[in-house]
Amino acid sequence: MTRYAIDAPVAVRLVRTGLRVPAEHSLVGPGLLRSDALALLRDEVRRGDRTEREGFADLDGIATLRMRLLADRVSRRVAWQLADRLGWPDVRRAEYLAVARLQADVLVTVDDELRAGALTVEVATADVDELVATISG
Repeated sequence: MTRYAIDAPVAVRLVRTGLRVPAEHSLVGPGLLRSDALALLRDEVRRGDRTEREGFADLDGIATLRMRLLADRVSRRVAWQLADRLGWPDVRRAEYLAVARLQADVLVTVDDELRAGALTVEVATADVDELVATISG
């Protein structure tokens, strides 16, 4: 089984492609992933990139995406420590790194700063296209 830590843009991409995660793989993310996805989708609607109906459909898809979301004491502490190590003033990105370090084999992200942080703290990364190819094939 391969465990993938994903960020909100990756979750949205998976929902939009309509892929279902097979049993031999699992998705994990921090508890804030749903809030980040909500903000991302609302922003797209406000910019006129998506209709409100599409935004709500994507949000519903996020809610039904088979993934484990973590917001436990250990992952929060590790996020704090990683943010300190990387010199990040905000811990949001570090929460994704913490979940990847503690519960996943690889972090899948489209965020360049998050990817750079992952490399610094020795968390393996993958591109969203690699994940899509793996779970669809």
